[in-house]
Amino acid sequence: MTEDQYTHGHHESVLRSHRWRTAENSAAFLLPELFAEARVLDVGCGPGTISADLARRVAPGLVDAIDIAADVIEVAQNLHEDQGIGNLRFSVDNVYDLTFDDQTFDVVYSHQVLQHLSDPVSALTEMRRVLVDGGLLAVRDVDYGAIVWAPDDPRLDAWMDLYQRVTAANGAQANAGRYLATWVHEAGFEDAKVTSSNWTFHQAEERAWWGGLWADRIRLSDFANQALAYGFSDEGELSSMAESFRQWSEDEDGVFVVPNVEVLARR
Repeated sequence: MTEDQYTHGHHESVLRSHRWRTAENSAAFLLPELFAEARVLDVGCGPGTISADLARRVAPGLVDAIDIAADVIEVAQNLHEDQGIGNLRFSVDNVYDLTFDDQTFDVVYSHQVLQHLSDPVSALTEMRRVLVDGGLLAVRDVDYGAIVWAPDDPRLDAWMDLYQRVTAANGAQANAGRYLATWVHEAGFEDAKVTSSNWTFHQAEERAWWGGLWADRIRLSDFANQALAYGFSDEGELSSMAESFRQWSEDEDGVFVVPNVEVLARR
């Protein structure tokens, strides 16, 4: 079983961004394909906010939401236990060795997961195994190398370089978005439909939220711990990068654009 190092970890600053995600801002490319009574697998569900939205849309169909991190599954269960979503189940599972039978799901959805895996094609092959004939794969990942921001700041350039180095040291691919179609085809899918969409942060509240969570991530998350452990950075540089995000968030002309590539493909 492949063991991967998750670049971000599950610090509060990471879960802060994950809890913001909804079906509308993270799975819009999939929503027109959903139907009532569908059985859906959400791979790498995190705190489950997207999973809950999907469950509401396919009811009375069932959504199984999985993550490899038991503590995050506990967070998801606690977050949604009082919402009365009876067709949503959370469990710990490994995408390289799913516990589900062959041809169980109508839809397999995975969001911002493949970029963190050392063997994304094996993971996609396993997702294909659990899809019914004609079932739909829906994957979406950021392309860090295509992220743009303004105003220019050499400290943000250094942050991007550091992020790429840490991710590579973990055996993963920060620029996953541009490779999704290739990986999907290598996993045995055909006729992939490729689209893209952005997360754009510009309004004052958007800048405060995005800049604040990244300022915290750079200093407090597993990303920081790994950067230090690998000898790629030091506390002083990390603090400087964090300050650059805070300063960016205070600039009324600040813009941060995060491009995501999306692929739909059938088994």
